[in-house]
Amino acid sequence: MSLSSSLRHSNSEALSLSQQSTQYLQKHTSTGTSTIPVPFISYPESTELWLMYEKLLLSCLRAGDDKAAHLCIEKLIDRFGATNERIMGLRGLYQEAVAKDDAALGRILKEYDEVLAEDPVNTPVAKRRIALLQSLSRTTDAIDALTELLESSPTDIEAWTELSDLYLSQSLFPQAIFCLEEVLLVAPSAWNIHARLGEVLYISVTSSNESADGKTLAEAMRRFCRSIELCDDYLRGYYGLKMTSDRLLSAFPDNSKAAGQILSTDNGELPMPSTATVRKLNEKATSKLAEMTRWTTARGYNYAEVVAAKELLDKSTQPKQR
Repeated sequence: MSLSSSLRHSNSEALSLSQQSTQYLQKHTSTGTSTIPVPFISYPESTELWLMYEKLLLSCLRAGDDKAAHLCIEKLIDRFGATNERIMGLRGLYQEAVAKDDAALGRILKEYDEVLAEDPVNTPVAKRRIALLQSLSRTTDAIDALTELLESSPTDIEAWTELSDLYLSQSLFPQAIFCLEEVLLVAPSAWNIHARLGEVLYISVTSSNESADGKTLAEAMRRFCRSIELCDDYLRGYYGLKMTSDRLLSAFPDNSKAAGQILSTDNGELPMPSTATVRKLNEKATSKLAEMTRWTTARGYNYAEVVAAKELLDKSTQPKQR
């Protein structure tokens, strides 16, 4: 689990930032001695300055520059103190990154336990402990820890999302779906979460040995529709819409029996979409994906996602070519 989601960078961005660390640290290092705290006499106090140190710390750790990372964490400790909750989390992240083996990680985990025994609501340390449990492949313990964290912080979107991923890794689909629904209660306009929920619903169907579940597929399709309604150029949304509509059309061919299944309702639930509606959505997703894959560089789409979209389009057109 990331301590600072807002500070995530690509590998190239992290490398670029880490290469600036030496120059930046030299620029903001004061000389001479004084009883006044160094930060207040060497440069103006600003939030941006300390956010930059945090960015440099994370980037240096990703780039393997442990020496520069150590200097960054020391600067942060000098300014905010070793008992500051956020600093404790960042220090833990540094210690995990430089740990040589599982035994060292075990000692760090013990330190986290001791901190939380004294201060159970120390969220940064609690999240680092959860991340460490995951890295040690203690998934069940990580799930328990996340559940405990959410009892005291029920609107933590990052924690709900992480818990959903852990449940999904254990093929506990109802629990994973519930967690994403909790995220949407807090952030109903998060188009990426709507698409993620659609993906989990779809995976729950494809992972089952039983015949296709039309209601679950239809709900997955609705989630993808909502994601692209909120973000028109969301490639993953259109990819999911294409995937689910393909499967619905395949599982429920256009005949009177299937049409009756698709149009049925159940105990006040949303009605199943008609075959004609599914076909129209499929055509829309197909045309939109074809357009998106032609503008890969200009639109800044993820390359791997574009490749997957092209493969999906090729696969869906193969039967027509025969």
